[in-house]
Amino acid sequence: MKEDEDWLYEIKPKGRLIDLNLKEIWRYRDLLVLFVKRDIVTVYKQTVLGPLWYLIQPLFTSVVFTLVFNTFANINTGVVPPFLFNLAGVTLWNYFKECLSTSSTTFTANAGLFGKVYFPRFIVPASKVISGLFKYIIQLFIFFIFYLYFVFFKDASIAPSVYIWLLPICVLNMALLGLGVGMILSSLTTKYRDLTILVSFGINLLMYLSAVMYPIAEARKKSSDYSWLIEANPLAQTIELYRNLLLGSEYLNFNGLIISSVVAVVSLLMGLIVFNKTEKTFIDTV
Repeated sequence: MKEDEDWLYEIKPKGRLIDLNLKEIWRYRDLLVLFVKRDIVTVYKQTVLGPLWYLIQPLFTSVVFTLVFNTFANINTGVVPPFLFNLAGVTLWNYFKECLSTSSTTFTANAGLFGKVYFPRFIVPASKVISGLFKYIIQLFIFFIFYLYFVFFKDASIAPSVYIWLLPICVLNMALLGLGVGMILSSLTTKYRDLTILVSFGINLLMYLSAVMYPIAEARKKSSDYSWLIEANPLAQTIELYRNLLLGSEYLNFNGLIISSVVAVVSLLMGLIVFNKTEKTFIDTV
């Protein structure tokens, strides 16, 4: 090849801290689609119920939450049916959990693949977020079925907020938070494997501080000394607003949405910085 002839592709170390090469990701878009299809199709392959697990998990979780928190613990959800209240929170929480848990294993779960062939590593966690969105849409569809049931057959006094158009921002915030924090954890687990164990039960603990199964107002009423932990949680603010947008509420915390949006963007940028730095040397430590 002549010296002045241009290469078709050139692989070189990233020179910037935040380097999201969209042009290169677009070039590998077929691989991204392939990863998304793999995540959707193979997760429940060779299982008895298959994709029905997408529906069973949020429904059973909502039933248990309704029994434990609303029946036994007497958590008040106002005019909103407790089951519908819990299903709304669980649906969005499951999407965040999917984004965080799957992207946090990017390097350890794909070490063999990364060591054999080059492609933009960011495609892997990005594919997890996209495939998780597919599962979220299915669960949201089930939520609307129960929503219509409670409205037309149970005469529930609920209606979507006039600010329902903000709903995609709530979903985007959860995706960015899960992706950003997941990439940071994925980078750390290349050196500290026990973080994988911490992530698994840490997510479950975080759910109780994220107002998934109770309103923030109830937490403030029952434990005013510790409610600040929940109010300072951007996940709790996003889930609360998301639920109020779907089920209707006079109180909409737009300041919480702004703060959670800023935190989501910052976490993504920090995740990219750590991810890009670890990408260069992780194969020596995994």
